[in-house]
Amino acid sequence: MNINFEYKDVAASKRLEELATEKLEKLENKYDFIVAADVYFKSENTRGEDTGKVVEIRLNVPGTTLFSSTSNTSFEAAIAKAVGEVQVQVQKRKDKMQTH
Repeated sequence: MNINFEYKDVAASKRLEELATEKLEKLENKYDFIVAADVYFKSENTRGEDTGKVVEIRLNVPGTTLFSSTSNTSFEAAIAKAVGEVQVQVQKRKDKMQTH
């Protein structure tokens, strides 16, 4: 799986890339039909105490693109939440693929 990283208003971080890669590779090991992933790291000025660090994940799978966007106080927590959300979508996609 090819993983692309993009940053907006955030300095590039090898540690964040490694964490996201680790979690996405676990997902790929479980669902071998994932083609590629795009991960976006953004920093936003918000009034909420539990937001501000945004992680968006776009997964390319046969037939469609799956997307998740989450905001949290840290990028690590946002990565975990975004991967969890996209995993639910991948499972639903796999179930649909098996019924056809």
